[in-house]
Amino acid sequence: MTDMANIAVYITGSIAAYKGIEVVRGLQKAGHTVRVGMTAAATKLISADSLYALTHRPVLSDLWSNHHSPVPHIELADWSDLAVVVPASADIIAKMANGLADDAVSTALLATAAPKIVVPAMNNHMWSAPATQRNLVTLHNDGVTIMDPANGQLAEGYAGKGRLPEPAAIIAFVTQQIQPAQVSLAGRHVLITAGGTREPLDPVRFIGNRSSGKMGIALAQAAAQSGAEVDLIVGQISVDLPVDDRIHVHHIQTTEELLQAVQSLFNQADVLIMAAAVADFKPLHLANQKIKKQANQPELTIQLTKTVDILKTVAATKRDDQLVIGFAAETNDLLANADKKLQSKHADWIIANRVAGSHNAFANDQDQVTILRHGQQPDKWPLQSKQAVAQHLMQLISQHFGK
Repeated sequence: MTDMANIAVYITGSIAAYKGIEVVRGLQKAGHTVRVGMTAAATKLISADSLYALTHRPVLSDLWSNHHSPVPHIELADWSDLAVVVPASADIIAKMANGLADDAVSTALLATAAPKIVVPAMNNHMWSAPATQRNLVTLHNDGVTIMDPANGQLAEGYAGKGRLPEPAAIIAFVTQQIQPAQVSLAGRHVLITAGGTREPLDPVRFIGNRSSGKMGIALAQAAAQSGAEVDLIVGQISVDLPVDDRIHVHHIQTTEELLQAVQSLFNQADVLIMAAAVADFKPLHLANQKIKKQANQPELTIQLTKTVDILKTVAATKRDDQLVIGFAAETNDLLANADKKLQSKHADWIIANRVAGSHNAFANDQDQVTILRHGQQPDKWPLQSKQAVAQHLMQLISQHFGK
């Protein structure tokens, strides 16, 4: 695809339709030529006249209005270098997955041979419904690129996954598809850990942490998109696992299980990225039965012991041709603590991020990281989506290997 593209933006019946206007404007500012299609439901939420005024092109919303073309939906499909469905409702996702074509938008999309990007937005229950998830897998298998929705406040008044990402993040995602950086990890094997570990107290309770797994999964997706084979070791996560033939998922619970999984896969890896939030302590004694609350026992004391330091243990065995990257998630003294980890753990790079305050990496879809490498000044990156952080890190890894 050329740097400047003909982009068809299809806006569907989601309450987030108004953000579609900002996406259109952002793509225009980036130099692309944009035309718009709207479902009938979308026209109830925003005006087609606004999009016409913005693009100076007729808006496709009706199969039977010719807009100076005898077959307007086919003309738009043939014109497009890229189709972006934003916001994509559950309805249009179902139509695309099943090849339905009963209105102007679904018909144009079915006729579009150009690459397609779908940016879903819907209620969290609709997002997690088995039918929607099946349809998304079908679209993925058909070669459609899907940008995950964000977690956040929904129109219904409660929080959940299904919120449309902010327009700036969508534009950055689309731009990455149009102008991919010169990143190649083809022939490389990347080992990534994600999520949190759990250390059991008894058969019911455990010590855990707030890690969602978002960063590790974004890294796995970015590595696979760069051509690498990926082993993804996941603990406790609160996001969907990626669906990609290049990503091989391994499940663990405890820190000891994570160590064993990493050690078993490390020898064949070119890169290890330890993005998992690993428990530093575990109970000294594991109760065989549920610990019961006693009426005459106002306090409970649990002895903890250190867990194995996986990054230090594994990095100490690395070959010269292997790259080991660790994460430092800190609440205070970020760079000082991250540098201490860089010096003591045998890692090549440390990615420092904060897990406190407004930019708490555990609680956000965005992250602000600083890259620490031996003999170099800390490289502070701007606040950006975790997908963007992952893509930029793959660029850095590609450069490390001379590609």
